[in-house]
Amino acid sequence: MSFREFITQLRSSGRLTEVKDPVSAKYKAPSIAHNTEGPVFFHDVDGSRAIMNVLGSREELASMLGVDRSSIIQRLSEVQPDGEVQIVEDSPTMEVIEDEVDLSSLPIMTHFEKDGGPYITAGIVVSEFEGIMNAAIHRLQVVGKNKLAARLVPPRHTYVLHKRASEKNMPLPVAIVIAPHPAITFASTTRVPEGREFHYASALLGRPVELFECSNGVKVPHAEIVLEGYIDPEERVDEGPFVDITGTYDLVRKEPVIHITRILHRKDPIYHGILPAGSEHLLMMGVPYEPKIFRAVSEVTTVKNVVLTEGGCCYLHAIVQIEKQTEGDAKNAIMAAFAAHTSLKHVIVVDEDIDIFDIKDVEFAVATRVKGDSDIMIIPNVRGSSLDPRGAKDGTTTKVGIDATKVLAESDKFERAKMPLD
Repeated sequence: MSFREFITQLRSSGRLTEVKDPVSAKYKAPSIAHNTEGPVFFHDVDGSRAIMNVLGSREELASMLGVDRSSIIQRLSEVQPDGEVQIVEDSPTMEVIEDEVDLSSLPIMTHFEKDGGPYITAGIVVSEFEGIMNAAIHRLQVVGKNKLAARLVPPRHTYVLHKRASEKNMPLPVAIVIAPHPAITFASTTRVPEGREFHYASALLGRPVELFECSNGVKVPHAEIVLEGYIDPEERVDEGPFVDITGTYDLVRKEPVIHITRILHRKDPIYHGILPAGSEHLLMMGVPYEPKIFRAVSEVTTVKNVVLTEGGCCYLHAIVQIEKQTEGDAKNAIMAAFAAHTSLKHVIVVDEDIDIFDIKDVEFAVATRVKGDSDIMIIPNVRGSSLDPRGAKDGTTTKVGIDATKVLAESDKFERAKMPLD
């Protein structure tokens, strides 16, 4: 299934909103996506086609994975990055080749009033250096007709590869992939061993992922648009401001420059944009950590499910559902969750009878099963997330774990009343 076929599937299911009137890439299209639930297809964004909120809900993600909403984490926990990758000679991405690069020909969006400029937000940066490949989404600010500023976070793989190339005063070849199959985009956000992102996507899809070679040697999957180029070993510019997952502005930093040398795209391509701090951004950032937490907690107790909540930016708050065996299980689960995802700030552990997707049910557990002096763990002066505006400048924070499980010896006190069936 291609990106276009996935859109057709969304349309057939009735989950796709279509906007046929012309809209601007500056503010207007992002505003519409922000105020629309589910995927939004724009027929005319400054003369081009675009889509947002592609994986903007767990329903879309579940549909992509072929499971129901409650089974997403179990599915992701089972999949290993061992799928098949095939190199092919041709690609529909090469229907149009532009050697004269002008990024303004694409509907690259400006989202918020204080943005540093237009940003590519769903671009998978595929890089190769000395036989090592990596694929990851990085925010990319347009800083010229053929230049992008890339936010490279240390010590992630693209940062490391660029550092190695720069130490040898060599450019790092890259290709920026926009709108491949959504499973490939999702896989590129997942923490897998270096160079295994496309193998992971193949395992998710249950079929091989085909790659073709760009003129700079970088191998990429079929997509609507591919930008070829290289990351300069020395040139840096101000990157930002940019709205990150908390809905607040991240810092302005000096970041490396990507020079775009060629654009490949399908005829009448469909541009994919991810709304910063929108539902798709949150899910793409958070969901890949849920199976990590699931697996870590499974080492200390019987875990049933995990969710990173939208209210916690799908990044800072986790709810962990366990089948409690001993009184220490919940606190062990809290510590395992913090170890698995170091950016977590608050963790709530609940029993099997609590619906972790219903925040009212979770609040009920906190209200009726928590005794503050014994069920709340406070861990000061530990590493947190750089995206947390309440964190310290050196990245440290205070973490809180809440044991909202029943006291096993007094389980009768916590039995929830049920209506009899007719």
